[in-house]
Amino acid sequence: MRATPLHWNEGSGWNGAPQDGADLVVYFGAREGLRSGVRYRELRDMFPAAHILGCSTGGQIRDADVSDDEIAGLALKFAATNIKLVCKEVSDPAQSRASGEAIGRALMADGLAGIFVLSDGLRVHGGHLVAGITSVVGHEIPLTGGLAGDGANFTETMVSADCTPRTGIVGAVGFYGDAIRIGHGSAGGWDVFGPRRRVTRSRGNVVLELDGQPALDLYERYLDASEVQGLPGAALRFPLQIQDPQRPAHEVIRTVLAVDRDERSLTFAGDVPEGWMARLMRGNFDHLAAGAGDAARQAYAGLPDQMQGDEISLVVSCVGRRLLMGQHITDELDAIDEVRPGTRLGFFSYGEIAPHAASGRCELHNQMMTVTSIREAAA
Repeated sequence: MRATPLHWNEGSGWNGAPQDGADLVVYFGAREGLRSGVRYRELRDMFPAAHILGCSTGGQIRDADVSDDEIAGLALKFAATNIKLVCKEVSDPAQSRASGEAIGRALMADGLAGIFVLSDGLRVHGGHLVAGITSVVGHEIPLTGGLAGDGANFTETMVSADCTPRTGIVGAVGFYGDAIRIGHGSAGGWDVFGPRRRVTRSRGNVVLELDGQPALDLYERYLDASEVQGLPGAALRFPLQIQDPQRPAHEVIRTVLAVDRDERSLTFAGDVPEGWMARLMRGNFDHLAAGAGDAARQAYAGLPDQMQGDEISLVVSCVGRRLLMGQHITDELDAIDEVRPGTRLGFFSYGEIAPHAASGRCELHNQMMTVTSIREAAA
């Protein structure tokens, strides 16, 4: 596999295009930079035979750098791996699971070694999408990716899957063959605080009551006045850890997407089932960076000694981590570099998709760092 970094900025346009084309181009950029479709059409002209997959973000990751005004990408040319890209339009969140099932059926075939998926971050229910895909392909096929972002605006997200970027799109690429090697890791590093509370009333991803009290009332007790006014964006700094009482070691993090001040409810980026336990979380810079390093160690565990060509890392980190860490966000990338330096592309998302570190079951995560390593084994 050969990986060529690409990037675009207003001053110099595109840089880094290889002369002999690519099989797959992955790219990330701010919503306003992608909206017109000009950047996609330029990539299509540069790589007429390639599949092109990308999305809007809460910031782009290129090696050890984080940017907002550039578009970052990778052009991948495989030596012995086949790929297939599927695009699905979701007009209603209720279609999320069925759309996932359709994607799974379209990609499921002999030799499927892994799937990388990008989804609209506001109009698609990420948890249901993942459940739909895994119901077809199973949990032994690595499924990683993330939900498109829009910074802290939560206005509109876009995905490009062999099409100009637009809302309501899910794009997934399948990798096939014996040569491809895909590793994955996910970790948080958040600290819990406050008492455990039971989710006493919820519907899907909307939490109405915790311990019998309005969820928003309880949440606001832990925020200062400016943070309350800044909801839902301010809540990105205070995610919720939820736990199935039947599987106490299986903990998942959820982040707030919206608040309903009349209903006093919280809407999260994934389901929060009734009867589960919940606990607030907050971040410590050192612990969050250590979590990124842990995700990298998981992704590179069992790396074969002999590889053919380049190795890349696709990293998806939550926009909430970036808002909290500010200029210290590069500590995450430094922690990954300490584990394994190399070519890296990624973005800050509204939800991260990866197998759970404890159970191995693929899930939608929030407020996590996920790392997907891709390489080809030597012949």
